[in-house]
Amino acid sequence: MKIKQSSGVCALLVACVTPLVCAQTVDPLYAGTYSLINLGSVAGIPTNYGGLIFKAGDPNTILLGGTANNSGGLFYSVAVTRGAGNHIVALGPATALGFGINNDGGIAYGPGGVLFYSEYSINNVGQVKPGSNSDNKTVALGPLGIPVSTGALNFVPAGYSGAGEFKVSSWSGGEFYTVSLTPDGSGTYNLTGAALQVMLPGGPEGFVYVPQGSTLFPSQSMLVSEYSNDNIASYTIDANGNPVLASRQTFIAGLTGAEGAAIDPVTGDFFFSTFGGSNQVIEVQGFSAPAPAATVEVPTLSTKATALAAMLVLLSGLLLVRRGRGFKR
Repeated sequence: MKIKQSSGVCALLVACVTPLVCAQTVDPLYAGTYSLINLGSVAGIPTNYGGLIFKAGDPNTILLGGTANNSGGLFYSVAVTRGAGNHIVALGPATALGFGINNDGGIAYGPGGVLFYSEYSINNVGQVKPGSNSDNKTVALGPLGIPVSTGALNFVPAGYSGAGEFKVSSWSGGEFYTVSLTPDGSGTYNLTGAALQVMLPGGPEGFVYVPQGSTLFPSQSMLVSEYSNDNIASYTIDANGNPVLASRQTFIAGLTGAEGAAIDPVTGDFFFSTFGGSNQVIEVQGFSAPAPAATVEVPTLSTKATALAAMLVLLSGLLLVRRGRGFKR
């Protein structure tokens, strides 16, 4: 389990919508646009908190890790209540799920709808197939050269540079990798290689990609929960979806144990959890709403019938041409 010395800076002035446990402040560069809302702790989730994500296909449910970094860790399903502007105003009671051993700051949906999550300090990635309520595969990262231990992971979203690439980071060294993966034939994935991209400061945990078009983020960017520094940092990204080290800018300071990171698919609000510091879920408003996710049409009976009719018309036309009828020469 993580051991660190918290800065515990609680004497700063706070410009927040709701009073927070400690002096959490948005950096002056962003303070005129972005605001913090503390949603508090979630009833029924044991501390410490791990990563969080909005459930696929259900933007009114969050999955949040509890008993993080421990063998008894689990993810919990948490219903949310939305208010004005569709912003989340409350978190409902929690229901335990059947997976989440040693959960940490990273949880993300990958190819095939498989849910990937980081396991600290055992340095693994867990995988859960759609519709499953238990771990379906666990992959050790040590053989790929990733040092103990991974803290977070994510996939670069569609529409961003490096879209689809799998990114994995380690705590506390800050190693940030691109990890290759291949289908294993059973609905989950083998992790086949890791390429170090950059070394991030601050003990990185959860990270997300900023919704494009958000004010004060003119370039494609990401936010990183810095557990060791008690901050959230922003970075621009390069052509492969990696953070550009020289671009680092403090986004939020004065935290205690910044851990998970997620983007609300409805509003674009940024959410993060804290490991310790009373174990809170905090919302940051002011971002642009994400573009709707691309969907693939599944053929239905009506669409198949329409396609068949069109094919018959085409074939009839070809027959007429061969007989010299029905078309002008």
